[in-house]
Amino acid sequence: MITVLAAESTSKIPGADLDAEPWLWGVFGGIVALLLILDLVVFHREARNISPREAAWSTAFWVSIGLGFCLLVWGALGSSAAAQYLAGYMIEYSLSVDNVFVWAVIFTYFAVPAHYRHRTLFWGIFGAIVLRATFIFAGVALLEAVDWIIYVFGAFLLITAVRIARHKEGEVHPEKNPVLRLVRRVVPSTSEYRGQKFFVRENGRRLATPLFAVLVLVEATDVVFAVDSIPAILAISRSQFIVLSSNAFAILGLRSLYFLLGSMADRFIYLNQGLGVILAFVGVKMLLLDVYHIPTWLSLTVIALVLTVTIWASLRAEGDDEPPPGDEDDPPVRVPPGDDSDEGAR
Repeated sequence: MITVLAAESTSKIPGADLDAEPWLWGVFGGIVALLLILDLVVFHREARNISPREAAWSTAFWVSIGLGFCLLVWGALGSSAAAQYLAGYMIEYSLSVDNVFVWAVIFTYFAVPAHYRHRTLFWGIFGAIVLRATFIFAGVALLEAVDWIIYVFGAFLLITAVRIARHKEGEVHPEKNPVLRLVRRVVPSTSEYRGQKFFVRENGRRLATPLFAVLVLVEATDVVFAVDSIPAILAISRSQFIVLSSNAFAILGLRSLYFLLGSMADRFIYLNQGLGVILAFVGVKMLLLDVYHIPTWLSLTVIALVLTVTIWASLRAEGDDEPPPGDEDDPPVRVPPGDDSDEGAR
């Protein structure tokens, strides 16, 4: 009986019967490959600092690319598919903001010079796209093979929503990460950076640099965040093409978003609560599929409204906390998570 209800429920998820033509997959893959090549070979071939102005323009560019692809989806697959893509893009982009702040903590912990961070994030994003593609294809296959698993996903998202909403800033401890401990134990490494290189050869031995440990940790954190975000997007669409493309274009813009927001973690004080509300909404949507299907346009509205309220409340709270004029004696000194100082580089 449960299997029958689940089968009926999952059939209500948009995109279950949506098949993208091979040429559309080719266009998607070609655009992603072209953007990555241009970014690595043309725009950021040499190591350099990324200014806030450049980060702002770059963020606008990547968001424009993501939204522009939505128009292509609309033209090729229809308005319903475009709405699914846009909802998936917004979910992934919003949930990834927390990941950006975690990167800031990692870079600060390892004292990574500012001009090496973009190259590290480039390969981190490249690996994230490959890993997420694996998760997405596996997730869709699992939903098709075991229909009732959608209820497990829904319950998992509710638990994750509570965990994120109760999460406090400053709780990230890179030195306690088991992946980092394993890398340091099994991979011979240098004690200092060697430019942008992840590996060097010294005295006939191939050694990893501290930048390789940073890259591994960036990948490991993305896996953790993907476990949260991919089930959420699978509640919006069952189309592998929609889920993968919305994921890819959202995370492609995270590098510029890091350089724009990396030092502003303390300003978005209600971010985790907002993300928790979004995940809870998606989890409830999954659990109620056999009772009521929440339309995609309503999902988009809720996500946009929650993000708007979260940002507005955070900025207003920050403004209320500012000291009144004339009461700024001995202001506290704050070192932002994304501090660009090269001092202390290993």
